[in-house]
Amino acid sequence: MTCKAHRWLLAAASLGLLVACATTTSPTGRTQYVGAVSQLQLDQMGAQAFAEAKATTPLSKEGRLTAYVGCVVTAIATQLPAPWNGLHWDYALFQNDETNAWALPGGKIGVYTGIFKVAKDQDQLAAVIAHEIGHVVARHHDERITRQAYAQLGLGVAGAAVGSRYGEAVQQTTGQVGGALLQGAFLLPNSRAQESEADVVGQEMMAKAGFNPNGAVALWRNMGAADGSRPLQWLSTHPDPESRLRELQQRAEGLTPVMQAAHTTGHQPRCQPQNQ
Repeated sequence: MTCKAHRWLLAAASLGLLVACATTTSPTGRTQYVGAVSQLQLDQMGAQAFAEAKATTPLSKEGRLTAYVGCVVTAIATQLPAPWNGLHWDYALFQNDETNAWALPGGKIGVYTGIFKVAKDQDQLAAVIAHEIGHVVARHHDERITRQAYAQLGLGVAGAAVGSRYGEAVQQTTGQVGGALLQGAFLLPNSRAQESEADVVGQEMMAKAGFNPNGAVALWRNMGAADGSRPLQWLSTHPDPESRLRELQQRAEGLTPVMQAAHTTGHQPRCQPQNQ
């Protein structure tokens, strides 16, 4: 998910609310803290962010590519677990050269045309979309907003104490420095955990929909080749590329029978751009 899309959600969340919190377990067994906002609020925020994205970012005029994205989205959405299989998954293809895509609560998906530079076929595109839907299924937006709410609540208290003595400018600086420290020490490691979890959930979902799970391996190889510089793992919100590839390859072997089982029940997607 892009930082911009995440900022849209955070901007929609009112941090002036009394922050509630609940503990739940993620699809991979990880403890999560959620509940700063309700599911209804999350869905409304997702719809608002999606509408804002469509209002501020040009949509692709390539109808064949939009239909291609829709074919992949539909194939995956029909095989999602409840309650997400009951959502109407709305999608948009944005004319943007960034290699990116995102999914939001409430069943909203954004794909940038730049993704086709690395997603060369339906299986690789399915890996992208399933990964992003994986963030929704695993309640990562809820988790991130809850963490952000508590983080800003704590920083607000510290900033107010300093600001009462040195003024608004010092208070603002404290918030900036505190935010940077908090992101490096607290938020980013969880973001990497979420990215790894979205890999697991997404690769399983694409296989259940009949896509080849090896498409995720090919996709991230393409992503690595397209990335001219490799960020340090500690500072990255994504897992180390080599570790990620190894894990994707290992899971792909176990998920191949899942894909084959999907094919026997009639789930064998044939998505491609028209006139290609």
